[in-house]
Amino acid sequence: MNTFEENLNKLEQLTMDIKRSDISLEDALKDFEEGIKLAAGMEKQLDEIEGKVQILMNEPEPMENGNKPQFDDFSEQGEVNGTRK
Repeated sequence: MNTFEENLNKLEQLTMDIKRSDISLEDALKDFEEGIKLAAGMEKQLDEIEGKVQILMNEPEPMENGNKPQFDDFSEQGEVNGTRK
């Protein structure tokens, strides 16, 4: 899986391609569809990151005495601390 930054760069490239004056309607539609799918995946990534941040914020003694935050497997949960997956 690509990083969020890689996906953002790809989405920006697709946006620039769609704005080109010499792009065909078919190619613009293909890029648009790819961008929609990419944006949906990025939204999921952001939700997972938000869940991790919530866990870190709720740790009683974060990072003291070697206490490492415990992250649940987000792929098996629908919500984490009120955050949708």
